[in-house]
Amino acid sequence: MKFNYYAIALLVALMSSACTGKDEAKKETKEELPLVKVATVLEEEVPQTSEYTATVEAFKTNNIASSTGNRIKRILVDVGSAVRAGQSLVILDDVNIAQQEIAMANQRRDLERAKELVRIGGGTQQAVDQLQAQYDANARALRTMRENTVLTSPVSGVVTAKNYDAGDLPAGQPILVIEQQQPLKVIVSVNESEYPQVKVGQTVTVKLDTYGDEEFTGRVHLIHPTIDVTTRTFQVEVTIDNRANKVRTGMFARVTFNYGVRHNVVVPDRAIQKQTGSGVRYVFVNNGGTVEWREVELGRRMGDRYEVLGGLVSGTQVVVSGQSRLIDGARVEVAK
Repeated sequence: MKFNYYAIALLVALMSSACTGKDEAKKETKEELPLVKVATVLEEEVPQTSEYTATVEAFKTNNIASSTGNRIKRILVDVGSAVRAGQSLVILDDVNIAQQEIAMANQRRDLERAKELVRIGGGTQQAVDQLQAQYDANARALRTMRENTVLTSPVSGVVTAKNYDAGDLPAGQPILVIEQQQPLKVIVSVNESEYPQVKVGQTVTVKLDTYGDEEFTGRVHLIHPTIDVTTRTFQVEVTIDNRANKVRTGMFARVTFNYGVRHNVVVPDRAIQKQTGSGVRYVFVNNGGTVEWREVELGRRMGDRYEVLGGLVSGTQVVVSGQSRLIDGARVEVAK
């Protein structure tokens, strides 16, 4: 019996040892390190460009209308006609002019009679002054009527709208619309942060979806002096050289501002993580098998990479795959 007791004790000890070994093995399996991939970030020359979209507009738009309300006698141009500054466009009925001329002839006779009465002592200077003022006012009105009988173009451009025909009595709308198309312009809303960098006369690149990658030269013509508090942008008017007459109003344009280059670290977009519930962006940095949570300030996106304005230095290793299991200070296994 004594022999059996020791044998049983030995068997129990061996079984306990085996179980402990299995537990340790399981424990080691549970503590298996997260497998991650890393990339080394480097400093590069980063072009400082910004692209904005806009619609091409006429540099100036003029509405040709009559201030006298005369009936249209003839329209000398049509939609699409190229016109030059000072060119006659519309001839209006002059029937009112003839009536005004007759009325003024009668007023002039009355004025001369009043002057003669004053001369011979039978009238008053006050009556003469009143008649003279009335005659001068009607003379100015007649001059305006004559000027408005033939309507001319104040600019060189293209007729883009014709709202009436000969014989119509215009009311409400302009008779013609003239658009100046050399140069043309676009108005873009630029980010507030770029306000110090935009200058009048600055050259920009303009691309039109109609012409693919063909580039047109633009220049900053006007910078609006206020910032929109809702969008945090300001408006910039850019003129487009249209000497080849290829650009048309209404075209979709992409305007690129170039502010030179800066030397900054560039990081793969796969490394960038966003903190839930905030706008904070961060990466995990590998320090010899231990990762560190690092907040970064991002600049421009360049395809599948980001410019980093702060938080990383050249030569740093960042995790680009396997971040889902990581916390600050975690030990990791780096994939070879």
